[in-house]
Amino acid sequence: MNAAFIFPGQGSQNFGMGKDFYENSVKAKQLLENASDFCKIDFKYLLFEENDKLNQSEFTQPAIVLNSLMAYSVVLENVPDLSFKLALGHSLGEFSALAVSDAFSFLEVLSLVNKRGFFMQEDCAKIQAGMMVILGLDDILIEELCQKARKENKQIFPANYNCDGQIVIAGLKSDLADCENMFKNAGAKRVMLLNMSVASHCPLLENASNKLFVELEKVLKEDFKTVLSNVNAKAYSNKKEALALLKAQLVSPVLYKQSIKTCENEIDYFVEFGASVLKGLNKKISLKETYALTNMSDIDKFLKAVL
Repeated sequence: MNAAFIFPGQGSQNFGMGKDFYENSVKAKQLLENASDFCKIDFKYLLFEENDKLNQSEFTQPAIVLNSLMAYSVVLENVPDLSFKLALGHSLGEFSALAVSDAFSFLEVLSLVNKRGFFMQEDCAKIQAGMMVILGLDDILIEELCQKARKENKQIFPANYNCDGQIVIAGLKSDLADCENMFKNAGAKRVMLLNMSVASHCPLLENASNKLFVELEKVLKEDFKTVLSNVNAKAYSNKKEALALLKAQLVSPVLYKQSIKTCENEIDYFVEFGASVLKGLNKKISLKETYALTNMSDIDKFLKAVL
């Protein structure tokens, strides 16, 4: 397939995700059960029943990655010689992209992002961090406003470049709240604090980044298929590059829209595994089709369209 396989990040979780895959695919069911044993997490409970853990970063992250990999496993079950041009993800999703690109095993990545989530939660619990979405302002203006706020000792940073007119910023919750009117007065259509207890992709996560580097060294393979980096929207495919980029990823903004623009001319379509969040963003970035695979019906329609 001349496709880019794309993978969603934190915020795409919901109760019941992956259940259709689990109930209708031998490979998906086997993956979930093996993951539960390997990670010592009851994923069946975590994904399929209402609980308090799903929105805690250390559990959210492996749950989302598992759901994406279950969707991928179903497609692989139907297309044993499945291939793709490149893979990328949004934030956490970059780890799913690395897993399908053979940078590490599916079980290793679930354990890895479980630790990643814990490290992030641990850092942010000490400082009351959060994230805020800003709609309707130019990237450069937001960067300038954040810089101005930092000169006044406010800890706020651009964190996700999602699409034109949509940026998420990260920082201390109190500073984000204090700066809300600054963005509104600059002409933002909407400014909204997100229901998140972490401040991803900013310098506040330096400790988590250092701890993650140690874990990455243990599991990354020397070479793997091409993945686009969130940090610079460029391709990489070896351990040395991955270690530097994934360490930087936690403290650097996600260049999602730049990544889509980088690869859209090389591929025929995008395939999102496990959610439809990125499909929504892609509509605002690229004219190329994005297939979002959230259940068995989506996968059936996708396979009929492309095979």
